[in-house]
Amino acid sequence: MSAAARLASRGRPLSRPNPAVGCIIVKDGVVVGRGWTDKGGRPHAEAIALEEAGDKAQGATAYVTLEPCAHASKRGPACSDLLAEARPARVVIGVTDPDPRTAGDGAERLRNAGITVDLIDSAEAEASLEGYLSRALRGRPHVTLKLAMSLDGCIAMEDGTSQWITGEEARAHVHSRRAMSDAILVGGATWRLDKPRLDVRLEGLEDRSPQRVLLSRGVPPDGVKVINDPAQIAQLGDVQYLYVEGGASAAASFLAADLVDRLEIYCAPILIGNGRPALGDIGLGSLAEAHGRWAFEETRQLGSDTFTAYRRIQQEDQA
Repeated sequence: MSAAARLASRGRPLSRPNPAVGCIIVKDGVVVGRGWTDKGGRPHAEAIALEEAGDKAQGATAYVTLEPCAHASKRGPACSDLLAEARPARVVIGVTDPDPRTAGDGAERLRNAGITVDLIDSAEAEASLEGYLSRALRGRPHVTLKLAMSLDGCIAMEDGTSQWITGEEARAHVHSRRAMSDAILVGGATWRLDKPRLDVRLEGLEDRSPQRVLLSRGVPPDGVKVINDPAQIAQLGDVQYLYVEGGASAAASFLAADLVDRLEIYCAPILIGNGRPALGDIGLGSLAEAHGRWAFEETRQLGSDTFTAYRRIQQEDQA
C-alpha cells in the first residue's frame, strides 16, 4: 500500500478534478500491474493497472489507495466492475471513498463478486489523498503554508528586499512543491512588491504551474483569481491542494483562521536582525494556546538551508 501511495503522487495535481489514486497488482510475489490516475482524471489507476496485468490479474491481489468507484460515468466504466471482471482473489483498500456515489458500494460490489476485500485504513494512502479528502469532508482544499526565513525569523530586510533568503537547492525544492499543487496564493503586498511569477520553472514540469490566486481586495490581474478572505478558498472550484507562499500578513491570516494543514519552513543559516518578521498576529490569546498544534513530519538538508515540515494536529488526533 505504501508503494501504491507513492505511485499516486505521480498523478498529482494533473488528475483533477478526480483524486490521484495509486494501484498495484501483485501475483505470486511479483508486481504484474501498476497504475495511477491519468491527466484529467481518466483512465483511473485501477484501469491502467489491470490493462498492464492482463490475464495475470486473475487470482492476484490488488492494492488500491482509494475504494474503487462504483458509479457509472460517460468517461469510463466503474473500477469496481473492472476489478470484478478481472477476478483478483483479493482487493486491499487504503481509504473508503467519502463520495456518496461510491462510499461502501465499491467494496460491496467486489464482495458480491466473490472477491475478498480488506480495508486497512492506511495512513500512507490517506496522506496521498489529503487534498481530495479535505475537499470532500471539509469543503475546502488542503492548505500548505510555506515560509522561507532567516535563523532569526525574518523573511526580508527592513526595506522589503527578500531575494534571496535561501539558496538554489531550496528554491528548486519550492518549485517541486508548486508542481504538486493545484493553486498557489500570495497576498496583495507580496504581489505588488515582488511581482512573483508563481509558476514552475523545473525542466519537464512547466505544464504543472498552478492556478495563481491573490488574497486582496483589489482588481484581479489577468489570469489571476482574487479572494478577499481566507475562508473563500472553499470557492476555488476543483482545487484540492492550495500552496500559500505569503507574505507575512497572508500567512498570519491563514493561521489565525486555522486553515493551514501543513507548515513547510525553509531556514537559511543567516541573521538579518532588524528585518521583516515571518508572521504577524495569528490570534493567540496566551502562550499555552501555541502548544499542541503542530506535529513534526520531516526534515532534510537542501544545500546550506534546512527544510522542515509540520502537520496541524487536529482535535481527532488528540482524542
